[in-house]
Amino acid sequence: MCSAPYNTTNYHPNSTIAVDSSKNKAYTIREANPADISQITEIYAHYVNFDLCTFEEIAPTIDEMLKRYTDITEQKLPYIVATTDNDMILGYAYAVPHRTRSAYRFTVEDSIYVSPSALRLGIGYALLRELIKLCTLLGHRQMVAVIADCGKQNSIQLHERLGFKRAGLLSSVGYKKQRWINTILMQVALGNGDKTSPNS
Repeated sequence: MCSAPYNTTNYHPNSTIAVDSSKNKAYTIREANPADISQITEIYAHYVNFDLCTFEEIAPTIDEMLKRYTDITEQKLPYIVATTDNDMILGYAYAVPHRTRSAYRFTVEDSIYVSPSALRLGIGYALLRELIKLCTLLGHRQMVAVIADCGKQNSIQLHERLGFKRAGLLSSVGYKKQRWINTILMQVALGNGDKTSPNS
């Protein structure tokens, strides 16, 4: 559920961000569209099949990923991609409602996936930073991250760089690839956070 329409009048995601000036690499952050879903599906499938960061165990089809994209955008929530000049998707990010009950409506949950071929280029940071900006403009007050505790610190460190704090640990709530997995909960306030009412 969203508190305000997805209006980018005051926000322009189509800005080019230098990734590595010594190699003249750059990418653009923009809103995702249905034509991107095939590449997004391929990126996500890698993490489903070979990683523990998602608890999904069977890679979804393009049709299923398109349905998920549609569900998110119909709620006027942001779904963004990082692309090269020739529209190769390097990563994507989106926000969903943290929970479905109405009192949670000012809290969103983030998801970020970067192509395995584009890691360590600052793409995850840029995507999360833009996602935070968009969700703040939409009037949301809290963003939550649910991160699989699989021995990698990359995602935790990324969120910490953008102000997230650890909010809790759920022990052994996932079982994938023959191992139990914890999830780490992280949280950051958006805009005025809880200092004012949402209608202020």
